Amino acid sequence: MKKFLGYILSIIFWFCFGLSLIIFHPIQWLCLKLGGYNAHKKSVDILNACLVACYYTLFNRVTFIDNKSIPLGQPIIFVANHQSTFDIPPLIYFLRRFHGKFISKIELASGIPSISFNLKHGGAANIDRNDPKQSIAEILKLANNMKTKNWSAFIFPEGTRSKTGKMKAFHVGGIATLLKKNPNALVVPIAIKGSYEMVQYGMYPLTPFLHMTWEVLDPLDTADKNIEEIVKLAEETIKRKVEN
Repeated sequence: MKKFLGYILSIIFWFCFGLSLIIFHPIQWLCLKLGGYNAHKKSVDILNACLVACYYTLFNRVTFIDNKSIPLGQPIIFVANHQSTFDIPPLIYFLRRFHGKFISKIELASGIPSISFNLKHGGAANIDRNDPKQSIAEILKLANNMKTKNWSAFIFPEGTRSKTGKMKAFHVGGIATLLKKNPNALVVPIAIKGSYEMVQYGMYPLTPFLHMTWEVLDPLDTADKNIEEIVKLAEETIKRKVEN
């Protein structure tokens, strides 16, 4: 029954989701041209609020557990498990005060209204997985912006999405490059639960009547730990929340 209703409700979802992307594409362009970075970022924040609102057309419920103790004014590396494409809008909107940027596949930086524009002009690191030199250069550019502008980064160290909710091993590479340039950055784990169920049948039908959660955990104690130990600690901390 849930899958059957998904066929109907997914039409409404994709109409609202797609319309939001189409409407905000020229809005982003205007904001960037007329108001620069801050105006563009504000338009992206509002876009992602609209995208999160689209989840409710499926009668899916979003619970975002923020962590107000995390300080502003310094670089932060948000490390999260990855379950679906729909992990991303709540991260951008609810943590908008941290100016978080994504490490993304370069393929996503073209051809998608609003999303590609933001990836190209909003400060993301758009990496070509077949070109290690280009990937490192992009991540280093993001790391330098974190250092000089107090931006933050979102990273999914699993590399690919989990289709079952069971976490994959975390990779060290991207986090290592960011920390090398920002050794005093806070490393903050984020546990995402339930979003993989939204796409268990693919992009159509989407699954309705779900409860999905995002929980921002306390910063890790990275003192006297090497990169491998920090990444392992992040993985274990998130796993305790996600797989319990």
